Amino acid sequence: MMDSFTRCYKSTLFNLARLWVLGFALLLPLAAAYGQSVTEITQFRLERTDDEVLLSSQLQFELPGAVEDALLKGIPMVFVAEADILRERWYWYDKKVATTQRHMRLAYQPLTRRWRLNINAGSGATGPLGLALNQGHDTLAQALSAIKRISQWKIIEAGELDNAVKYKVEFRFRLDLSQLPRPFQIGAIGQSEWDIFVSTVSPLNLESTK
Repeated sequence: MMDSFTRCYKSTLFNLARLWVLGFALLLPLAAAYGQSVTEITQFRLERTDDEVLLSSQLQFELPGAVEDALLKGIPMVFVAEADILRERWYWYDKKVATTQRHMRLAYQPLTRRWRLNINAGSGATGPLGLALNQGHDTLAQALSAIKRISQWKIIEAGELDNAVKYKVEFRFRLDLSQLPRPFQIGAIGQSEWDIFVSTVSPLNLESTK
């Protein structure tokens, strides 16, 4: 009788453990999908006028829950769009001839319950900045819509390019974790739920479109 009870008890424990492992394995993909933000470039265009090269892009991503919670607690987030102009070389790696950055700082103002978006665009984070724009938005969705849409952003003067040379543009968009307060950096770096990043490379046609 005791042996039968022991075998039945062990069999029940084994079945419960197997069900637990199976359920955990099924939940893992769902947890990963919930925590990780998928960032996409749905539209991308380069235009060359007589004076400058312009970049337009439409991005698509959902703000991860951890990032939105931090924003609501008063922690600003800085999104960065970067464009590298590369000179193609058949005998070696492409040569970077210019880099332009666009910094978009998003912050929530609890007193007014409004969202503040500051946009700076220019030659880089440490170089002189060109366009400076401050926007106020009633909702987070409106502010994110402005971040996701880049329209005719000047990335280089046309006179800096040689028409006899082939160029391409590498575009990147990311959430700049280095701009977070130190305690948040420690918790965010390496976590997929904070990962907002996408990139693409496109040839640059030097024929003027205007």
